[in-house]
Amino acid sequence: MRQKLLTMLTMQDSMNTKVHPQWSEQNFEWYRAVWIECAELMDHQGYKWWKRQDPDLEQVQLEVIDIWHFGMSALFAHYDNVTDIADAILSAWSTIENQQLTVHQATEELAAWCLMHKSFSASHFWQLLVAVELDFEQLFVAYVGKNVLNFFRQDNGYKDGSYVKLWDGKEDNQHLVELTTELDTEADSFRDDLYNALSNRYQQLTG
Repeated sequence: MRQKLLTMLTMQDSMNTKVHPQWSEQNFEWYRAVWIECAELMDHQGYKWWKRQDPDLEQVQLEVIDIWHFGMSALFAHYDNVTDIADAILSAWSTIENQQLTVHQATEELAAWCLMHKSFSASHFWQLLVAVELDFEQLFVAYVGKNVLNFFRQDNGYKDGSYVKLWDGKEDNQHLVELTTELDTEADSFRDDLYNALSNRYQQLTG
């Protein structure tokens, strides 16, 4: 688990640096992005008692992955390096008592903590992870996949508008899921393998 946390933290730092080389010095309000993502999660979970709403678990889980991106970024402001951040996350997770929170409760507790402390809580995030039926391995695979796709988009013209998002009638997200299931997610080269697989399919279907 520790090694996978280090991998994700390093990947997040790389992504943030690609967007803004001095991102760690900009004091971006990552906590704000977290609680806004919490609100979007609520929309997918459903909260309106005055109309019928069916929870969309897949979309809820995707919002949790987005929250993790912003949450990890927020933690960089409080530690000197990724090793210290990973150790702090593991320490927080090791002391959690299973409270069996609902999705609504876990989401609200995380959002409230972020607003009160203007930071991110790894322990509250873990409660949300459990509430939306995700485990750590699923978090890792989903995060790496989304991060790799973000890099791939940037490397292939996303910023200037030349990137093609539909490959043979399917969005790149769908191809990402398909390719992930074909690879060994436990391999040290998983990230590079996934990027190369995306690149090969992109060239085949859009080139």
